[in-house]
Amino acid sequence: MGRKLFYDPILSADQSISCASCHSPFNAFAHTDHSLSHGIQDQIGQRNAPALFNLAWHESFMWDGAINHLDVQALAPISHSKEMASSIQDVITRLNSSSEYRELFFKTYHDSLISSERILKSLAQFQLTLISANSRYDSVRQGKVEFNLQERNGYHLFIKHCNSCHTEPLFTNHQFKSNGLSVDTTLNDYGRWNITKMPSDSLLFKVPSLRNLSYTYPYMHDGRFNKISQVIDHYSNGIDRSVNLSKELNNPILLSSNEKVDLISFLLTLNDKAFVFNPKHQFPKKSINFSQVFKIKII
Repeated sequence: MGRKLFYDPILSADQSISCASCHSPFNAFAHTDHSLSHGIQDQIGQRNAPALFNLAWHESFMWDGAINHLDVQALAPISHSKEMASSIQDVITRLNSSSEYRELFFKTYHDSLISSERILKSLAQFQLTLISANSRYDSVRQGKVEFNLQERNGYHLFIKHCNSCHTEPLFTNHQFKSNGLSVDTTLNDYGRWNITKMPSDSLLFKVPSLRNLSYTYPYMHDGRFNKISQVIDHYSNGIDRSVNLSKELNNPILLSSNEKVDLISFLLTLNDKAFVFNPKHQFPKKSINFSQVFKIKII
């Protein structure tokens, strides 16, 4: 049922936006068609939609850590004026008007009560099934294959320069860091500070996982980079030295052209094609208007 809810635009006020509108399975549950998320009536959000996988190991959610439990995370996009612009009570009302959902809730919970707790738990349960652990990197860790020379060299560079924040095997330490991005003066997004109002949290954003990078561009909280090479170049010569800059970046990461190629070769081993194209995670074939879910205009 959580899978069905995830793909159903019934969650939004005008029934035009679903969770999958910004979190496509074919992009490791991120999106690639624009740098910032788009919501109801094509309103543009504040941030790039993060990828969704391996969420069971997360202690906080959103780029700024505004949510501390997956069971309530969906409330944020449902109620956000530029995302789904609805309310959980309105969602309950719409679901109660659907005989299919009443039947599905009965089959799931053994009675037909549709409540906020059951809606949110169902969504969370589906998202907890989104486990990415079948990449080439994972096969190497399991002793099934070996890195080639470029991948091995890239792995050593990764351990030296990147692993402190993007810690294997999840490739994130789940902390909030300032990685030296200049402030987008249009968005004026100060990250974790927006939640805590503590000066020490200014420009801190959650460290994202590096798994599935080929599928999850554009990169950074505001989607400013479209290519992995641009991200690497940022750490070489694009760091803005703010007072809260992560100590790991006090010195730029200087790499030769060959080393950059080797590093990217390793990062590509983190792609999990089996996860991205797993039919168990994809759009349920029954009962939902596919054109609404992905906002496809049928001509």
